[in-house]
Amino acid sequence: MIIELQEVVFDQRVRGMCRLAYPNHPNGCPNFKHKNGCPPDCPPFWLDPPWFAIVNEFDFAAHVERMRGLHPVWSKRQLECCLYWQPRARKDLSVEIKRFLQEHPGLIIDRCPEAGGVNVTDTLKRVGIVLEWPPVNIARQVVFGGTPSLRPLA
Repeated sequence: MIIELQEVVFDQRVRGMCRLAYPNHPNGCPNFKHKNGCPPDCPPFWLDPPWFAIVNEFDFAAHVERMRGLHPVWSKRQLECCLYWQPRARKDLSVEIKRFLQEHPGLIIDRCPEAGGVNVTDTLKRVGIVLEWPPVNIARQVVFGGTPSLRPLA
């Protein structure tokens, strides 16, 4: 789904979320300080209006139930493992991105607006979309589109 945004919520603290521990990653995301486009060396958000959120909705609950049927002895963590659902969700998001770029020539995509200081959760909440953290029913993947800016906004 493609949503035009009237405002984007900036909060530089979201860049620090990459440092939060999660299973098997006590120091946060291994890409932090190592991958181009990741904090702390990535630039602040660099898109000018009009802004768009390109949102892919993946039926996470249905996926978990399907996996439970295929693997009845798996743990909850195994059933929800991102290795089994993210490739399909990413493929679907890529289709949405291609459609967006065809419908909006001249605009570009920021695949990780959080790295630039955008609070995606609060931005989408303002247009009635609630992101589940962690996902239970719907896993949403979000990228932002807009006009390239010569100056950072955040």
